[in-house]
Amino acid sequence: MNEQNDVLDRGPFFHGTKAELALGSLLEAQNLSNYQDKKSNYIYFTATLEAAKWGAELAADDARERIYLVEPQGEF
Repeated sequence: MNEQNDVLDRGPFFHGTKAELALGSLLEAQNLSNYQDKKSNYIYFTATLEAAKWGAELAADDARERIYLVEPQGEF
């Protein structure tokens, strides 16, 4: 790829979870995963509502499923 910062997908992007997040919350790696009992090295987001729904359904918890509109704050 060339040296330009060509954006392949401008969004919108979604994050599916069961966590209740406040407006403006920053999602960061190295926190407990939604899916297993260990820290996650990544933050997962998607450009499709279907994949965000799947992420929310798979999240470990009995809370209700939530889908958030997210904005990447760096390279992805």
